[in-house]
Amino acid sequence: MTLLRTGAAIDASGEDRRPRANDPIVFPAQTISSMTSTICGPPLRRKWPLWWKLSLAAALPFVVVLAVAVGWLFYAGVGIWGIDWPVVWGFAIINYVWWIAIASGGTFISALFYLAEVEWRSALNRIAETITIFAAACAAIYPILHLGRPWLFYWLFPYPNVMGVWPQFRSPLLWDFAAILAYVISSILFWYFGLVPDLATMRDKADASQKRRFYGLLALGFRGSDSAWRYYTIGYGLLAAVMAPLVISVHSIVGLDFAGAATLGWHSTEFPPFFVFGALLSGFATVLLVAIPVRRLLRLEDFITGRHFDILGKLLLTSSLCVGYAYLMEAFTTFYGPDAAEKRLFINKITGELAPIYWATILFNVLAPQLMWRQSVRLNEALVVLISFFVIIGMWCERFVIVVMSLRRTHLPSAWGDYTPTIWDWLTLFGTVGLFIAGLLIAVRLLPTVSMFEMRETILRYARRNQ
Repeated sequence: MTLLRTGAAIDASGEDRRPRANDPIVFPAQTISSMTSTICGPPLRRKWPLWWKLSLAAALPFVVVLAVAVGWLFYAGVGIWGIDWPVVWGFAIINYVWWIAIASGGTFISALFYLAEVEWRSALNRIAETITIFAAACAAIYPILHLGRPWLFYWLFPYPNVMGVWPQFRSPLLWDFAAILAYVISSILFWYFGLVPDLATMRDKADASQKRRFYGLLALGFRGSDSAWRYYTIGYGLLAAVMAPLVISVHSIVGLDFAGAATLGWHSTEFPPFFVFGALLSGFATVLLVAIPVRRLLRLEDFITGRHFDILGKLLLTSSLCVGYAYLMEAFTTFYGPDAAEKRLFINKITGELAPIYWATILFNVLAPQLMWRQSVRLNEALVVLISFFVIIGMWCERFVIVVMSLRRTHLPSAWGDYTPTIWDWLTLFGTVGLFIAGLLIAVRLLPTVSMFEMRETILRYARRNQ
């Protein structure tokens, strides 16, 4: 059991558990038995601490606000938002791209690093997968609401309507729908499939009969036999092999939604890789932002160590440099090309009335992560939380720049317009943030936060190395 004292993590033996450069992936004092007890403890606890109750109480009003905003939208229509000609895409698309990037970034840790056999992911993949699930759920809300007639969302499916007209299969919007649907289904399967062995452990560790039945039902009869593990390992590997390329294709297709339109600032071949870089940056930032409080509050300092902070900090820095390169190429291709309207738009971005949002994007996404060059910063929990929060805000500002600034200044000055979000735009955004936080809190309450079956393999490998 660990305690928190003066901001530092101190275990029962008095050993300091603050992140350090020489930390192992898992501390050698942990055995398979102690690890299982530590991770099973929080979900099986009868009463939960005050911090969890207060956090859920703070998140639930935002979920209510989201329900009210969506209900009013169904009644009054999309006119309650600030969209108008020429800015017909507003917060709905901004927030959709923002949330799907956060979801995609989490999948890189859970799927791509699994195929690469990266040891340190075993402590973070469950957090990353849970972030993916709830971020994808928040993202899925916006395209439906943006339809104007949300109850007709099934029109998005490629089927012939009563007039026998199929959707335009050359449209990136149809590709986007197919990719997002496949991604959401695969993410849920990958997340749940990874939980099955741990749910079986929870079933066997639970004292109350109701919890045993609950976890037993979710475990689907998994008993841990040799044949079950053999088939499970094959199935989990196949799902990871599907998820790894899918997550890259999903955000590339989201970029093609923009690149396929002949709109100023969008019609560029750099958008697919640019969006993938942004997904990596926002995903790593969100995992860090969630992992740090989870590490402290659930007493997981022996499993989420300084090694994880150091590696994730380097990945955050690398993805920030890639995003900065994309920003530089945007400016280069604009002024190297012959289109005067593109140049005029870019100058308006950096000097116009919305220029503070553009420069906030540069500050939060490119300049702030440069602090991660120093190892002392990567191991400082407070600074990592602050930088990660800045990155998430910066990625939202980037989406605002892409969507609003491009649409408000078209080729024809006579068609220029402005965009001002309404209170309903903001309430819908904050409502989905509340939904995301509430979902994470409920998942932490009911499910193991760290993958126990993968952590057992890590502990055994460390034990064999030390023999």
